[in-house]
Amino acid sequence: MVTGAIGNVGRPLVQALARTGEPVTAVSRKEADLPAGVRHVRADLVEPETLKPALDGARTLFLLTSPDFLAAGGGLTGVLHTAKASGVRRVVLLSSQGVATGRHAPGLEETVVTSGLEWTLLRPGGFHSNAFGWADMVRTRRTVEAPFGDVALPTVDPLDIAEVAAAAVREDGHAGHAYTLTEPEPITPRQRAAAMADALGEPVRFAELSRAEARTRMLQVMPEPVVESTLDILATPTPAEQRVSEDVERVLRRPARSFPEWAGANAAVFK
Repeated sequence: MVTGAIGNVGRPLVQALARTGEPVTAVSRKEADLPAGVRHVRADLVEPETLKPALDGARTLFLLTSPDFLAAGGGLTGVLHTAKASGVRRVVLLSSQGVATGRHAPGLEETVVTSGLEWTLLRPGGFHSNAFGWADMVRTRRTVEAPFGDVALPTVDPLDIAEVAAAAVREDGHAGHAYTLTEPEPITPRQRAAAMADALGEPVRFAELSRAEARTRMLQVMPEPVVESTLDILATPTPAEQRVSEDVERVLRRPARSFPEWAGANAAVFK
């Protein structure tokens, strides 16, 4: 069973599992256009009882918690109790690198680790796909506007997260592991703009925002505590937050996709 099944990790995870012939139940709060043969159930983690129809026959659970769930103070105790009672034996949680670095609270991970189920934790930092937020300005003005233009951080392709998740739910040998998921090298916002220019074959100007300007924009789509912690990471990351991990390559036996590779694959969005 895959929660968050229509998001930028859940959707490719469902597709990857369906391609292998695995029986998959996709869970979301909204209607979904999914591959043939995938069962869809509308349910909400905030109400664990709604998950029971989706859990029928499931042995493995992929958990992705939404910002709305977290903002509502949601916990996973009821979800995992319902899952265990339904026969689930393994859970894979999409967590955050911020738990390992101390930026984010460890509560969800602790609930999973102490659940009595086999567990695997996936800890990505930022996503390459956050750059979709630049799409309109790149299309209309060939400009990228972002703060802290020369501070480098590694992000990760959501497709890599999905493929690692697919391995963790299908294969033995991942129980008890916490995987940090990053691209091979840290990269600055200015370098991301240059990678976008290379992908488009046209110049893309980089314009650095002040922290105050970035904060105003981010508050339009993110809760204030998340905005402040995100800006802190972008401005003054710790060595742990700048460190790259080889966990994607360890699990998938190939290097993680870099941001320039992601930009090339998604260039049509920015044209």
